[in-house]
Formats: sequence, C-alpha cells, structure tokens
Amino acid sequence: MSKLGWFVAGISLGAITVIQLRDNPKAQLALDEAIDAAKDFASAVKEGYLEREAELEAPVKPVAKTVAKPAARKPAAKRKTTTAK
Repeated sequence: MSKLGWFVAGISLGAITVIQLRDNPKAQLALDEAIDAAKDFASAVKEGYLEREAELEAPVKPVAKTVAKPAARKPAAKRKTTTAK
C-alpha cells in the first residue's frame, strides 16, 4: 500500500474514533480507563527507574582485603597394603 493509502486509512480511523467517542458514552469511559491504566503503568515504571537509579548512585563501600593464610598441610597417612598369598 502506498504512503497516501496509509495516510487516508489513518485519517479515516481517526474520524471514526472521534465520532464514536462523541456519540457513545461507553467508548468515552473505556478511553478514560485506558488512559488511567497507562498513567498508572507510567508512574510505576518511573518509580522503579528512580529506585534503581538511587541504588546505582549509592556510594559503594570498599571491600576490606584479607590475606588468606595457606592451610597447614598434614602429612599423608601411610596406606597399609596387604599382599595376596
């Protein structure tokens, strides 16, 4: 479909939507609910973003370096071998 065809289709759908919203109170109510849901979603995303941003900007505590001491080695136990007769 050409660009002009998509343009005309968009204008037509927009006009039909405006007529429905003007004449049908249920359509207006549905639109208002959709707008409220979108605002709630956007505010939840914003809160999460700001919370994560605060976590990332918080100062990082330096980790204390500890020197690991080598483990003391125990002498290997001698294995008893049996001879088959």
